[in-house]
Amino acid sequence: MIPNPKQSINNVKLGKDVKIFDFVNLYGCSIDDNTKIGTFVEIQKNASIGKNCKISSHTFICEGVHIEDDVFVGHNVTFINDKVPRSVSASGEMQTEEDWKVVETHVKKGASIGSSSTIMCGVTIGEGAVVGAGAVVTKDVPPKAVVVGVPARILRYV
Repeated sequence: MIPNPKQSINNVKLGKDVKIFDFVNLYGCSIDDNTKIGTFVEIQKNASIGKNCKISSHTFICEGVHIEDDVFVGHNVTFINDKVPRSVSASGEMQTEEDWKVVETHVKKGASIGSSSTIMCGVTIGEGAVVGAGAVVTKDVPPKAVVVGVPARILRYV
């Protein structure tokens, strides 16, 4: 646990009472007050996590993911930020940041994402929505919708 409120280490902005467990990789991101980050989580630069969130173990939150307050993210959830990932450019050189564009994803207040879900880039998961375990979210999830399956489809509303 990081004891000092509102501190910044390696360009990571941490709110008050953030709890970070072992083997976590954070860089260039922000995590707001009272959020818990589980073991074996990576949160990349330009990602943001709101207040009172729980990010469970083995989760990957890449650049361009924005998670609002009161969100639950289950174990082994993967976010994606590139629609056409490539290792090399058209000229055959290793890609750099200039060779691709981050596609942002938004998770709205109070949403819950089940374990082992994959969240494709460019989507918004609406306020209070629930993503079932193992779902692959390929399009926006309306507020308070419960989505399940591959690809995720609306099952019902809460």
